[in-house]
Amino acid sequence: MSEPQEKMTKQLLSARLNTLTDAIESFLNNPPEGTPTDILELFKHAVTNEDTALPPRLFFEAVEQAQVAISITDLDAKILYANPAFEQVTGYALENIIGKKESALSDHKTPSLVYKTLWGRLKQNKPWTGMLVNRRENGERYLAEVIIAPVLNKQGDAAYYLGMHRDMTDVYHLEQKVKSQKALIESVVDSAPVVIALLNDHEKVVLDNHEYKKLVGDLRGLEPAKLFLTALKDALGNEWKDLSSNDGSFEDQEVSLDMGGNRQPRWFVCAGTWFRERDSSADAFFEVRKESYFLLVAKEITELKHRQEEVRMNALRALLAEGEVIENMRETLTGAIHQFQGPINMIAAAVGMLERRSEAKGSSDPLCDALKNALSAAEQAIDNLRQSTPSLTNEAIVPVNLNELLRDVLTLSTSRLLANGIVVDWIPTPILPPMLGRVGRLRSLFKHLIDNALDAMQDNRGKLSELRVRTAATEEGMLRIIVEDTGPGIPEHLRLKVFEPFFTTKGRAHRSAGLGLTAVQEVVNLHAGTIRIDPDYDSGCRFIVQFPSVRYREAV
Repeated sequence: MSEPQEKMTKQLLSARLNTLTDAIESFLNNPPEGTPTDILELFKHAVTNEDTALPPRLFFEAVEQAQVAISITDLDAKILYANPAFEQVTGYALENIIGKKESALSDHKTPSLVYKTLWGRLKQNKPWTGMLVNRRENGERYLAEVIIAPVLNKQGDAAYYLGMHRDMTDVYHLEQKVKSQKALIESVVDSAPVVIALLNDHEKVVLDNHEYKKLVGDLRGLEPAKLFLTALKDALGNEWKDLSSNDGSFEDQEVSLDMGGNRQPRWFVCAGTWFRERDSSADAFFEVRKESYFLLVAKEITELKHRQEEVRMNALRALLAEGEVIENMRETLTGAIHQFQGPINMIAAAVGMLERRSEAKGSSDPLCDALKNALSAAEQAIDNLRQSTPSLTNEAIVPVNLNELLRDVLTLSTSRLLANGIVVDWIPTPILPPMLGRVGRLRSLFKHLIDNALDAMQDNRGKLSELRVRTAATEEGMLRIIVEDTGPGIPEHLRLKVFEPFFTTKGRAHRSAGLGLTAVQEVVNLHAGTIRIDPDYDSGCRFIVQFPSVRYREAV
């Protein structure tokens, strides 16, 4: 641009009157010497009142009043025009910045590659948008969002550059603060040693952490949130709906997840909180609308559960062992009393006969006196045995889940099953109604049956040893438990005798009092049940036990 043109532009911009039209008219009244004719014609056209849709002066006034810093430069980036907003953003007075290059605003912190990219775009007559670090006249740095576009002439060549920029420092600081807080929260959530998932009101996961992703991999693609929600809804029942509708919360809810295949289930203790967040979509700007979210936190307690189960099983094993000792002692003493009672009865009968004979002779019989003394001593011994017989524990009658009870008994026998290479086929019915009974006595019953089955298969040479345990519920409401083995079985003529005290089918090599099935029969009778040996099963021995369920008792 020639010196007269620069003088013309400065004079125009410094002569700001009340309106842009007044400024242009003032310029036209005294144009600088050497002002090009086409410029004068353009300004004259801008202030005329021709009937056009949008007069050129309207565009000029719009630029002057725009709140965005706007500048026009020549092809060397020398500033020819700047609007008042440019002055406010940069701090430079217009008379001090007009004629200088745009590089005067640079803080020289912007990488040179950015400027190379900028000029590369402009040389191709394409606009460029980006961020630059600029410096105000007072030395203060600010971050500018810049848009630069070439102004093309009729030949399609760039004649000027139009630049617009605004101060984005505060917005940038706010964005960085939000990003930092978001990164901090994500870092904390990801490093937390618990499973965390945020679900929307459609039960879709919108945020999760590293532990949740690990669980997804362990579940082989299954969505853990769905499994958690299903289990929690079952556990909480109607309370789930109340909590979700009232933005409630819960904690310490234990949940087990089936891992599929032969893998053990994993246990978690869960806590959940519902909350509402304002909808950030555009259509909710003027209308307050909140979306519901559910925060799920789950801490794995599988190892703790295993330790607790181990402690429970050890306590149960000790309890069963103690119960077996007491039961065997009681049955032994009861059997001994029963065996002693026969000879004592014979002695009592002999004493009666001798007394009648002595009365007939009218003289005492020394043998009768001796037998009386022996009978008295025997009866005293029997009384002592009765008093020494341990009494059964007075257990409370409670609802019993036979599936859980049988599973415990099988778990207690695991080491023996593995040692003998016995295959277990455990087939519980999915839904087994409860029965009323004494847990300890019932557990002892099934322990005796399973131990008898294991003893029977101990000498299986070259034959598959298999223990099958099944549960079922009949239509009448009876609970049926089947325990069968692949041992030698029990001969038909002994199938009733095996329930008698002191009878055993085991050889002398196996030390056994022969009281197991007697105790089993006693427990079955105590619970109004039945037990029998299936005569149609010829692959070993099959015991069929039946008990009345709670529903059956109520119906009766």
